[in-house]
Amino acid sequence: MTATDIHRTIDAVWRIESARLIAGLARMVRDVGLAEELAQDALVTALERWPESGVPDNPGAWLMTTAKHRAIDLLRRKKLIERKHESLAYESESDAVDSKSELETMLDDDIGDDLLRLIFTACHPVLSAEARAALTLRLLGGLTTDEIARAFLVPEPTISQRIVRAKRTLAEKQIPFEVPRGEERDERLASVLEVIYLIFNEGYAATSGDDWIRPELCNEAMRVGRVLAGLAPQEPEVFGLLALMEIQASRLRARTTAAGEPILLPDQDRSLWDPLLIRRGLTALERAEKLGGARTPYALQAAIAACHARARTADATDWNRIAALYAELTQVLPSPVVELNRAVAVSMASGPAAGLALIDALSDEPLLRNYHLLPSVRGDLLSRLQRHAEARDEFERAASMARNVRERHFLQRRAAACADAMRSPD
Repeated sequence: MTATDIHRTIDAVWRIESARLIAGLARMVRDVGLAEELAQDALVTALERWPESGVPDNPGAWLMTTAKHRAIDLLRRKKLIERKHESLAYESESDAVDSKSELETMLDDDIGDDLLRLIFTACHPVLSAEARAALTLRLLGGLTTDEIARAFLVPEPTISQRIVRAKRTLAEKQIPFEVPRGEERDERLASVLEVIYLIFNEGYAATSGDDWIRPELCNEAMRVGRVLAGLAPQEPEVFGLLALMEIQASRLRARTTAAGEPILLPDQDRSLWDPLLIRRGLTALERAEKLGGARTPYALQAAIAACHARARTADATDWNRIAALYAELTQVLPSPVVELNRAVAVSMASGPAAGLALIDALSDEPLLRNYHLLPSVRGDLLSRLQRHAEARDEFERAASMARNVRERHFLQRRAAACADAMRSPD
């Protein structure tokens, strides 16, 4: 294995393991900023050692062990072990623990779901809503500041400042690393749900990188969502989000070719859709509706996903119902992205010209100025209207804006297909 291969492997391992690593370290040191620093230190050590020693059999465990040893040294040096004693309600006549084995035992004492604790800590109300989401995507999603900026459609320096300030605030306020209870938990729930879904979406359609989908992020978001559903069994939006994620995740195997290239929804082999996830998603949606949450944002989106899941073929899709559900969604969740999705549904229900009229009304929307899916959707509608020259230009513009390699190549191929259609109009 070459050094380049090892570096790629390390990057992949980091993407998969960083959330658990940071969450476990945050429980140990009670400081999410410090936990991220320790995790990054372990990553640097891997970059230094693995090219010579080779990738270990269990790279995630290697990173955790390395970071844990650094945490032990830090706890000793800064005497943070006293705070660890208090948080775990240890009562001892001695404030010092000298034995390394005792420290390791204490740090390995997992008393709950670290990832869920990390989400609730990062979503503390002392932070702004934007900072909460950015910080959690950084810590749990393993995303770079650039990737988060793309997800939020804002400049990268803005995201970087939010993350730095958020970590500083959590440290200065000494926010406890815990899942809160009662009213305090309820106050943070909406932000927690938003962050879980953002993580899922980054796995479902990665904003950048070489892979269009990152199933490990989808699986992690669903896992945390299921834990949260057990924690808040009477919250309809929790089940609405869980339903949405599981129904969408049911399509993951059908969303790419064997080479990893994107396959659009109408062209997917529906026999590859996961029936278990569909059933789980529909059950969660029914639970959300019974709890009175049928018209909440996540439940409405889950209902839209359910329309696709119930259609045995693309032609059998109830696009009129989907368009109606999107119209409801625009009332409870006003957003230019929702409007863009509604335009797609309207184009399928009433024809591409109807959808194009809605798209053109969004052309001056500031939040969509650098959003590659706007010209991508417009290109698709123009192509369906046989306006191939205009469609080619839109696909080329979308490709120039796309940061994901697979998606960029896909859009370039669509532009080339439009150019071919122009040469062969018959």
